[in-house]
Formats: sequence, structure tokens, C-alpha cells
Amino acid sequence: MKDEEVKKVVRKNYGDIALKNSPCCGPQPVNPSNMNSCCGAPPSADDMSKKMGYSEEELAKIPEGANLGLGCGNPVALASLKEGDTYLDLGSGAGIDCFLAADRVGKSGKVIGVDMTPEMIDRARENVKKAGLENIEFRLGEIEHLPVADNSVDVITSNCVINLSPDKGAVFREAFRVLKPGGKLMISDIVLLKQLPEAVLKSAEAYVGCVSGAMLKDEYLDVVKESGFTDIEIVGETSSGNVWLNDPLAESIIKTIGISMEEAKELGKSIVSIKFSAVKPKI
Repeated sequence: MKDEEVKKVVRKNYGDIALKNSPCCGPQPVNPSNMNSCCGAPPSADDMSKKMGYSEEELAKIPEGANLGLGCGNPVALASLKEGDTYLDLGSGAGIDCFLAADRVGKSGKVIGVDMTPEMIDRARENVKKAGLENIEFRLGEIEHLPVADNSVDVITSNCVINLSPDKGAVFREAFRVLKPGGKLMISDIVLLKQLPEAVLKSAEAYVGCVSGAMLKDEYLDVVKESGFTDIEIVGETSSGNVWLNDPLAESIIKTIGISMEEAKELGKSIVSIKFSAVKPKI
């Protein structure tokens, strides 16, 4: 798919998720017996988030509707935020990480969420009203072209979003631009240990399912380094293959591209979730 086609598919998919209040991350299959659910009987958003590393205490702090069960980790837990920091979340969705960050940076700090999906921004802004917070702002924009000033942010996080971008180099160059010298990047994302079959790479469903848009791990980290970041450190890595195979979206992808379950299991072995940090050097 061309870059603009990718963005259109991703925007449509996540717009639907925002409107459905569902943790599913894929297009809705035709299922006459269950027309109100994109996954049949999906687990709750809280259950999915706990598996990603969010604690019950953290989930209790966010307003209802801010957690859609998306992502592949809990980057805020690793971001070392402190009182007064300016924090930016790339692909902020309904705002779960922004609300957790707001609690950490306090009234003297500032939280900015950027998302390209209007429905997600609308939902996030409604969640801010529910919470009555004044230190959070959600901005509509693409993470490849951030609506954020140069050298203005202390900490950037992103939770399983950059893999959806067709131009990851632009994302990291933008992150470098808006970070203050000495600022920190903390990312949770999906990467690959080996290249995917051509049929998977061409699948729109696999793209919005965070699979075909993922890069090889070493190439991904090279892009981060080439963008100017230093002190790149992987702080966590887990296999996501079994999680992916248990996602109802996987069944749809497998049928669409015509591979066997054995082939799907082999594919799953190459999918991993990593958490890493990096720093913008001080001048």
C-alpha cells in the first residue's frame, strides 16, 4: 500500500474503535450472529491493559473511556517523569498514557497527546472534561509532522503506534526536533526478528493489526540512531507471537492471505514487543 493509503486505512480503523469503545484492533468481520462486536467476545480493556503492564492502581486513576485496551506495553511506567515536566505522547488515542503522565508531572507540568484520528481526539478531549484536568491538551496531527514546537518537550512516549507509520524515520526525526537537549524517548513497539512473507506485508488487515507495518528489530533501532538519538537501551523484550495468534484479527488475516496455522505459528515466532529508551544529546 502507498503511504497515504496506509494512513487512510489506519485512521478509519482507529476511528471505528473510538466510536465502538472496543479494544479490538482490526476491521469488523461479517458475522450476522454478532453484528455489534468486532471480535465476538473480546476481553475487557482493563484485562488487556493489565497484561501489558498497567497496574490496577494506575487504571483506577484514569477517567472512564480513556482505556481502550490498545498498545503493547506501559511506557509511562518507565519514563521517569517528574513534577514540572512537559510530556508528549505519540499516537495518544483515548488518552490512557496522558492521564497517567498528568498525575506524575503535576499542575506545574504539561501533557500533550497527538493523534491523527479525529474520533480519538474528540474522545480524549471528552475524557479531559470528565477528569477536570487543566494540564492536558490533545492535538490533531500526524506523528510524522508533529504540531509541537522545537526543543519544548522533556519526555516522549509512544505505545505500539510507530509501527503503524509508513515513514518511521520521519517520526523519530520529529521526536528529536521537539525534545529538549537531554530529553528522553521511551517507546513500546512491535518489531520483527525476521522478515514477514510478502502476502502478509501486502495485507491491510495485518497492517492495522500491528504486524505488516513492523520493521526488523535491528533496522528499527538503526533508524532511531540515525535520527540523532544516543544511549539507546532495550529495557524489555517479550514475544508477541502467541498474543497475536490468539487475537481474533489473526484468524481473519490468516484466511485472507491463505496460510496454514503452522505457517502462522512460524510467523508468530518473529513478532516481538520491545521497550526501549533513548536520549537527545545535550548541546
